[in-house]
Amino acid sequence: MYRLLFDVVFRRLDPERAHELAFGVIRGVARVPVLRGVVARLFASPPSGAVRLWGRTFPSAFGLAAGFDKNAVGVAGLTMLGFGFVEVGTVTAQPQPGNERPRLWRVLDQRALRNRMGFNNEGSAAVAARLRRLRATPAGRRLVVGVNIGKTKVTPAEQAPADYATSASRLAPYADYLVVNVSSPNTPGLRDLQAVESLRPILEATRVAADEATATAGRPAVPLLVKIAPDLSDADVDAVADLVAELGLEGVVAVNTTVAHDLGPGGLSGPPVLARGLDVVARLRERLGSEVVIIGVGGITTPADAREYLAVGATLVQGYTGFIYQGPGWAARIGRALAADAVRRGSTTAPAAA
Repeated sequence: MYRLLFDVVFRRLDPERAHELAFGVIRGVARVPVLRGVVARLFASPPSGAVRLWGRTFPSAFGLAAGFDKNAVGVAGLTMLGFGFVEVGTVTAQPQPGNERPRLWRVLDQRALRNRMGFNNEGSAAVAARLRRLRATPAGRRLVVGVNIGKTKVTPAEQAPADYATSASRLAPYADYLVVNVSSPNTPGLRDLQAVESLRPILEATRVAADEATATAGRPAVPLLVKIAPDLSDADVDAVADLVAELGLEGVVAVNTTVAHDLGPGGLSGPPVLARGLDVVARLRERLGSEVVIIGVGGITTPADAREYLAVGATLVQGYTGFIYQGPGWAARIGRALAADAVRRGSTTAPAAA
């Protein structure tokens, strides 16, 4: 049914407009308690798929990657569809409109997306206020929410640590984990911050700001991760892994979109990223050992893709592009498959669980 709807309606619409319409429907359903409950039961993963990590129970090992819900406006609705956790953002210290449209394209023959969104979002103060309201309710506190933060476009590179720290101080009290995004190709110069000499002060400043904010709020310290690009060389992946270990970060999100294509400006996501994503996750796991969390993302379309990420060392997995092409039942299908795998293994605890 969804494939027909996609072919007849959605693919004829501008991709960003189609996203806005579909997301509006999801949010609308979630605002009706009875309807939300019915849908949530329909798409829920079995309890056997739950993962215990960082003192939290993730209902499923499969979550929604950053980029879909940039402003934390639809966490309840997205969780309703079977995502075990939702990573909101990317959020910047200051609000910004992003790049001019068009900035999102479907690559139909590859079931992929190309985007040059440019971190369009309402800014960390507005998103923090929204998450504060979400966390004020028992239902909101049960949701597992990661927050992905990036550099404001107009902030000079030398001021990047303070920019990230501003977002961290505002958002950390409401996040189950915090991700430093230095890997989007759509903010000029951002990927240069993956170099260890630039990344170190960003991560140090973010850690200090996040820890101070959570301590003030009377909450435990929030886990801090860094998100890297698939286009890093193996040597650079190793260098980032070594920095993560040195600074005691809780994890790495691998990978972001790739610029290794000739389709035009922006990053490519979906199946073309899968092979390199698996390689990077496997390399990180070998370098970091078993205790550091790795969230594998990039090119997951089927349960088999998610299993591959877990097999090479991912602790959790995320998707986004597959949601656009596969429809509202996609997360539930993958979550249930992973839950069945957990039953066969006799384990429901993540390998890197604390």
